[in-house]
Amino acid sequence: MRDLADDVPPLLSHAPATTEFRKLRKRIIRETRAAIEHYGMIEPGARWLVCLSGGKDSYTLLAALTELKWRGLLPVELLACNLDQGQPGFPATVLPEFLERMDVAHRIEYQDTYSIVTDKIPAGRTYCALCSRLRRGILYRVAREEGCSAVVLGHHRDDILETFFLNLFHGGRLATMPPRLLNEEGDLFVHRPLASVAEADCDAFARAMGYPIIPCDLCGSQDGLQRQQVKALLDDWEARSPGRRQVMFRALMNARPSHLLDPSLFDFAGLARNAPFSENSTHPDPGR
Repeated sequence: MRDLADDVPPLLSHAPATTEFRKLRKRIIRETRAAIEHYGMIEPGARWLVCLSGGKDSYTLLAALTELKWRGLLPVELLACNLDQGQPGFPATVLPEFLERMDVAHRIEYQDTYSIVTDKIPAGRTYCALCSRLRRGILYRVAREEGCSAVVLGHHRDDILETFFLNLFHGGRLATMPPRLLNEEGDLFVHRPLASVAEADCDAFARAMGYPIIPCDLCGSQDGLQRQQVKALLDDWEARSPGRRQVMFRALMNARPSHLLDPSLFDFAGLARNAPFSENSTHPDPGR
């Protein structure tokens, strides 16, 4: 394992020397490494397409993976990829110049999905579903062209929680974005190494490092999004009871199918009683 003083990659240089930042950086690296190992993401010798939007989350993702690789803890090749979706006013030169300056292997892909989304979605409706579907298809294609086995995304803990509640409130199902999945075609993995990292930590890290953050003006400018409402709800819960988000996140890793209602996950009909209860038998645990 390398020491931070030895041959630091440009992307990681100029890091603040404060104790607070060192703790933040260490926490992000620890949680990212744990997710990668816990969900079996590493295939030695593989190539990962690391999706870089220019937001705080994707910068944190790229930096964390770069540090793990530099320390010899991530035996994969990294290729950063930005998809320029043709949004008016998008600063198209920021990311290419930044990645060149940071000596990061990358590919910039231009596809005008903005025109498609704004043409297909009626006024007042949200763009997210169609935009993400188009973006996913393009990234899968780029990954195949580049010989990558995985598309790596910067979704963090809060994204995962928000998606869970969106599915609960609006989709009628218990589901969220998993840390690792296989695409429908079965030829690419989708990894989310920041699955355990808090959004606030991503924001603090990217800003402290001075990365050129680019906001998403396509959907971010729309009011009344369901995700914004869920985020506000979670913010309120967190303010009333600090640590609530982390407790709920741990619950997603502690599912008990026998205490839910889905017969495809647990054989309720196949439950069988033991011998008839008598005064001498042990009282059953009502919580089982």
